[in-house]
Amino acid sequence: MATAQRPFHLVVFGASGFTGQFVTEEVAREQVDPEGNRRLPWAVAGRSREKLQGVLERAALKLGRPTLSSEVGIIICDIANPASLDEMAKQATLVLNCVGPYRFYGEPVVKACVENGTSCIDISGEPQFLELMYWKYNEKAAEKGVYIIGSSGFDSIPADLGVIYTRNKMKGTLTAVESYLAVHSGPEGMCIHDGTWKSAVCGFGDQSNLKKLRNQSNLKPIPIVGPKLKRRWPVSYCRELSSYSIPFLGSDVSVVKRTQRYLYENLDQSPVQYAAYVAVGGITSVIKLMFAGLFFLFFVRFGIGRQLLIKFPWLFSFGYFSKQGPTQKQIDASSFTMTFFGQGYSPDFCPADKNKPNIRICTQVKGPEPGYVTTPIAMVQAAMTLLNDASDLPKAGGVFTPGAAFSRTKLIDRLNRCGIEFSVISSSEV
Repeated sequence: MATAQRPFHLVVFGASGFTGQFVTEEVAREQVDPEGNRRLPWAVAGRSREKLQGVLERAALKLGRPTLSSEVGIIICDIANPASLDEMAKQATLVLNCVGPYRFYGEPVVKACVENGTSCIDISGEPQFLELMYWKYNEKAAEKGVYIIGSSGFDSIPADLGVIYTRNKMKGTLTAVESYLAVHSGPEGMCIHDGTWKSAVCGFGDQSNLKKLRNQSNLKPIPIVGPKLKRRWPVSYCRELSSYSIPFLGSDVSVVKRTQRYLYENLDQSPVQYAAYVAVGGITSVIKLMFAGLFFLFFVRFGIGRQLLIKFPWLFSFGYFSKQGPTQKQIDASSFTMTFFGQGYSPDFCPADKNKPNIRICTQVKGPEPGYVTTPIAMVQAAMTLLNDASDLPKAGGVFTPGAAFSRTKLIDRLNRCGIEFSVISSSEV
């Protein structure tokens, strides 16, 4: 709750950034009920008052809310100034952190939030940052009773909650899931802002440190229920979708695995194996992506190569990433579909003997443009869930994945109401 000491329920940090401006719009949209009344007091935060004011003015114009600028607080703070981050955290119940790449700029915000008893949600897709924050701050966050929840945007919210939704809809024990992501664009194609590109370049260029972190963690493997899920070839054909696919190299597998570990260790739920793929269409698309991927993986190995990749994103990504980001027309014409193929056992069937699964289920999550429509919706609805459904969250605070934090909440229902739709396509006994 907002108090004299914490006047804001939530603060959007990095509101003047490319993604931050869309998150700001979504918060403003969420904060008005059908009668036009304000709901929760909130603020935007960043380095430049002028830029923050500009974001609020543009949001006011877009949403038809002429008084928006006067309704929202402004906090001036800077990643390079820890004291200013402390002051921001002290004024809020929850910080929505939109400042990336998180491997460079994320930890100071997490540290300030934990030390000042403030919860924090981010939209990082960087496994090294997400896993490092768990090991460094989980115990401290639990002591303070605050929730640090990473990867709360696209693509991890659809993937992580999609697996949980599939498990909840299966009449039996879900043992394994494969997801296939398809992104659809309009006649002007698609484009992603280069902030995501920078995170990918730095992440792939530092894989050795991620391996060291995982080796040092020395986690015991969680049990495999049913047959082990086999990895598909680097290029495989999905008959159900009539499309070629390649492995998805984002954070989804890392996030879902951490969620399944949490659910197994803390809620005694049967763990689910998971693999993620991208449906890319026909063979021509496969060839293009193979060339682009080989090009990327070669350059990312060297310091000078990474500098070139970051300096010229449009060139090296074959036009998919740019410093300008997508146009409004590109955003309006884009959408995504994530299809989940699950297998498991009916209640009267014993998986102990590694028998073949006798139930299959297909579910789907679909929604609007992924990066700048779905991500803000997912982040803001995660925030609303944290603020309003505290009794359904894990009892103690800590550092969580979305699935670990929200598995028992109504977040999926909230997302459905906001245009990110979860549905069962088919379910059958084999």
